[in-house]
Amino acid sequence: MTPIAARSWLFAPGDSARKMAKAADGPADIVLIDLEDAVTPENKPLARQMVHDFLKATPQHRARLWVRINPLDGPHTLSDLAAIMPAHPGGIMLPKVYGRADVETLDHYLSAFEAAHGIALGSTPVIVLITETAEAMFHTGNYKGAPRVVALTWGAEDLADSIGAASNRNPDGSYAFTYELARSLTLLGAATAKVPAIETIQADFRDLDALKVRAEMVRRNGYRGMLAIHPAQVDVINAAFTPSAEEIAAAQTIVDLFAANPGVGAIAHNGGMVDRPYLARAETLLRQAGV
Repeated sequence: MTPIAARSWLFAPGDSARKMAKAADGPADIVLIDLEDAVTPENKPLARQMVHDFLKATPQHRARLWVRINPLDGPHTLSDLAAIMPAHPGGIMLPKVYGRADVETLDHYLSAFEAAHGIALGSTPVIVLITETAEAMFHTGNYKGAPRVVALTWGAEDLADSIGAASNRNPDGSYAFTYELARSLTLLGAATAKVPAIETIQADFRDLDALKVRAEMVRRNGYRGMLAIHPAQVDVINAAFTPSAEEIAAAQTIVDLFAANPGVGAIAHNGGMVDRPYLARAETLLRQAGV
């Protein structure tokens, strides 16, 4: 399955028709309709029906309307899938995995529901939250070739719960070491699997300046998109993960320089030397920009 190119992934609670509609009508590349943390246990049956009905009623947005189902180690997963798969969601987010085996189990479930509802087998893509349990941290590099996986992302709140931490932050507000490790392992795991790494949420949705700084930082580090919890965050995320005109021009200059000097491994440029890794990064940026 082809890795997905999506910058912003906006959560919307599955028990709010208003918030689902607002998210779908906005500029988010992917809308993640949530049946897990945003919905209380007593509201899950109603939310499943609401999500099914919403997907059916908005075929024009179907490809970008994904659903975060409940984790496989709980009682809700099959009920979630039984409700939403007839409406053919654009994709699935799988939370709180313990490793690749959970993805393979989900693949079997999805194949059965696709066959039952006339959906092309294997056509429902999956993004996986790969750091929300302590055990999963030891398996972040095991998703290469995993069925249906088109992106990997990480979470810090559930990981803190999993290991019994009082907080996941340092006194200055930055992530503590274990959670920075989770971010790094997700990036490395995604690179190994050859799929995009998607940054976790910023809970303070009002601080858009901090969001901009963070989104630009993780993009420089290799992330290709970010989760959002509020529509106000989407434009900032989209801008941060879109190459600027200056970046595109600089990358094109490097590509053109090597094209004009075939067979050369390193070339003088702007007072320094650029070699093949510079060329590879320039070509990657141009592909991201659609050039």
